[in-house]
Amino acid sequence: MTPAVVAAVLAAALTHATWNALAHGIRDQLLAFTLVGSGGALCGAALACFAPLPAAGAWPPLLFSAALHVVYQALLMRSFRMGEFGQMYPIARGTAPLVVTVLAAVFVHEMPDGWQLAGVLLASTGLVGVALWGLRGAGRSPHAGSGSGDAVSGSGDAASGSGDAAAGSGDAAAGSGDAASGSGTGAGPQWPALTAAVCTGLAIASYTVVDGVGVRAAGSPLGYIAWLMLLEGLAIPVWALLTRRRALVAELRPVALRGLLGGALSVLAYGLVLWAQTRAPLAPVAALRESSIIAGAAIGALFFKERFGWPRTAASVLMVGGIALMLHGT
Repeated sequence: MTPAVVAAVLAAALTHATWNALAHGIRDQLLAFTLVGSGGALCGAALACFAPLPAAGAWPPLLFSAALHVVYQALLMRSFRMGEFGQMYPIARGTAPLVVTVLAAVFVHEMPDGWQLAGVLLASTGLVGVALWGLRGAGRSPHAGSGSGDAVSGSGDAASGSGDAAAGSGDAAAGSGDAASGSGTGAGPQWPALTAAVCTGLAIASYTVVDGVGVRAAGSPLGYIAWLMLLEGLAIPVWALLTRRRALVAELRPVALRGLLGGALSVLAYGLVLWAQTRAPLAPVAALRESSIIAGAAIGALFFKERFGWPRTAASVLMVGGIALMLHGT
């Protein structure tokens, strides 16, 4: 990877962690992702007016990726409701690079060299392992266990069919939320939250490989990201409108600026990644992108008052080591 690609992916990592934190900070996750999706769709529509249309061969992966992104957002909403940001974010992001490495080798025929493979393994295995260690005895986060008020901000979020259905039906844990995070007393791992976070990582890996194929066939990375954000950004806002109806505008107003900013940042973050994927192999880009885990853990500690601790310090060291090995190989 060239210095320009490395800089772009690192900027994308920081931007990605920031927009995820903005979304997590909005207590009603359906509202949060409605605003993020709306912001992304507006940016996509504006870009589509100026960017060339993607080539015909890019449309099948683009449409498939848009569907995968909707599933990803639904799973991310669920994991954010059930666990701490500083734990769910590392698990979701740390799962992806290793899976991308395997998928890229099988479907795109990109075989990593020894250094790259060692770097991906070090970063991914270390980060996922440390994140899982952090779940031992983890108590339920105040944000996730805020009873019926936060749980689903009305019954609408619990009924979020296509959005939350992809993540399971169960935000019904609103009233009995402690059961959804293990014992609720900090006695055991948050297995439902852990499952949602790991599934989020699998969705990330899937759309990363699909987009790697699509953006290379598009002829215009800007046109690809414009149409991807426009298509994927509409799904959750449309569902929120159908379920919340007239109450939606009033509910969105207090958090509108924060959520729309998150949507704009999501476009920037993924646009940088897609550009990088046209200039470097998928697996190193995916692994380097997950340096956002370090930023996410720091944001969780600083803004959500989640403890950082030595496991997350170890994750930072492992990530830096893995990045060094990947760059050595390129």
